[in-house]
Amino acid sequence: MTHQFKFDVIIIGSGAAGLSAALHLPGSLKIAVLAKTPGEQHSSYWAQGGISAVLEPDDSVDQHAQDTIEAGAGLCDEAVVRFCATAGRENIEWLAQLGMPFSRDRQEISDSGFHLTREGGHSRRRVVHAADATGKALQQTLQAHVLERDNIRIFNQHVAIDLIHRRKKCVGLYALNRHDQHVDLFRAHKIVLATGGAAKVYLYTSNPDGSTGDGIAMAWRAGCRVANMEFIQFHPTCLYHPDAKSFLITEAIRGEGGRLLLPDGHRFMKDFDSRAELAPRDIVARAIDHEMKRLGIDCVFLDISHKSRAFIKSHFPTIYQRCRDFDIDITRQPIPVVPAAHYTCGGVMVDINGHTNLENLYAVGEVAYSGLHGANRMASNSLLECLVFSQAAARKIAEEIDTSRKLPVLERWDESQVTDSDEDIVVAHNWDELRRFMWDYVGIVRTNKRLERALHRTELLKSEINEYYGNYKVSADLLELRNLVVVAELIIRSALARKESRGLHFTLDYPETRDAFRVPTILDPDQHQKSPAKLATI
Repeated sequence: MTHQFKFDVIIIGSGAAGLSAALHLPGSLKIAVLAKTPGEQHSSYWAQGGISAVLEPDDSVDQHAQDTIEAGAGLCDEAVVRFCATAGRENIEWLAQLGMPFSRDRQEISDSGFHLTREGGHSRRRVVHAADATGKALQQTLQAHVLERDNIRIFNQHVAIDLIHRRKKCVGLYALNRHDQHVDLFRAHKIVLATGGAAKVYLYTSNPDGSTGDGIAMAWRAGCRVANMEFIQFHPTCLYHPDAKSFLITEAIRGEGGRLLLPDGHRFMKDFDSRAELAPRDIVARAIDHEMKRLGIDCVFLDISHKSRAFIKSHFPTIYQRCRDFDIDITRQPIPVVPAAHYTCGGVMVDINGHTNLENLYAVGEVAYSGLHGANRMASNSLLECLVFSQAAARKIAEEIDTSRKLPVLERWDESQVTDSDEDIVVAHNWDELRRFMWDYVGIVRTNKRLERALHRTELLKSEINEYYGNYKVSADLLELRNLVVVAELIIRSALARKESRGLHFTLDYPETRDAFRVPTILDPDQHQKSPAKLATI
């Protein structure tokens, strides 16, 4: 049976961004959090490294900003970068007050009291962490406090389908209730997208299964602009093992002296960048990709075994145990690793408060393009962005919301003209085809020919999927596939528009960086038919 619900604020997504936004909103507001998957299936849950923040006297907001801008290859919004770097300390202190179990400095040499690590792109130790399972600790801390709040209701197993908008105002959404397979109607004064990224559009990814670009696709269909979708970050080091299912090996291992090696033991990163293993992720990922293709090898190796056994087990307990599960003792032998799609640097365009160009609609976390990351995200700036923009959006919503305003009456979901599908194999086949050609044609190294092939296949798939969507009852797999094909097209069209190589976008046809393209790639739904991809300054 279809249900109708009314709330002051609806947050779509229950990862770090969604839960922190819920906690920052006033307790007087009636809030719904739509959770597509359990907490452990969010990307933020699996974040190992930590949260970057300026906490020590030898560091500064200026230095953090400079490092971020350098990693972003000239496309960061400097005002946004400084905004986030400045807000780092406040958010770490907020989490500490919530009881977040950060790793502490046992030697008492840090002024902050936190144990700080250094990761790729950072010039200082400024990454606050909870051993090597920061995301898990963050998710569990936030979730515990959300469950204590009487004004917050969590709707588990609800997959958002589409936003409902009237005259450029977002007023609600439809969501599939996976418990009974009916579509529920939600109305609200304000809606927050916190749905994460879209790395599942690639065959190999470090992300959980739910990273299917739902919020980006829904916002695009509703009329929101998106930006910088060509910049997909491939994490350089995911565990290479047939049973590992893309287990991430944290960048902190390289920060603590881990060395990348070829099968013959050659330390190859020095051949590509003077910073060696501490170069930004795009450089490291391309170097690994180059060596794998040059030598025809399946993986490279990450070695931390020169550190003491006690150091490794205390700093990286999760990775140590996970590798032991696959008969790899990282205290004695190197870890086989490969790059995998990891982070979506582009997304739904937002302002400094997380507001989109659609009234009443906000986007926070990986789903959003805020201007922080530019052409490449610096390590551990993602959780920082989640926290800072969730706080900013919550403050703006609290200032502007008028709960006395009457919400419009909306139509319930109509499925009277559709039937149950007896062709689920079509969805499964399209899933596989999409992710394979995105990996082959729109991966770490690109060409115009590959991109055009991918675009042609995307258009064919989109036609098939839309026909299927119109004739059969919706399922979670169909909805995610429908969103992924939209995201795939946005990535491809953005990549075709950028006729240069910059940051995470590397094309053999235009290997040099060009000043004319030192602007974000902005796609506008209103102009999509006239000009599929337009470059413009924000």
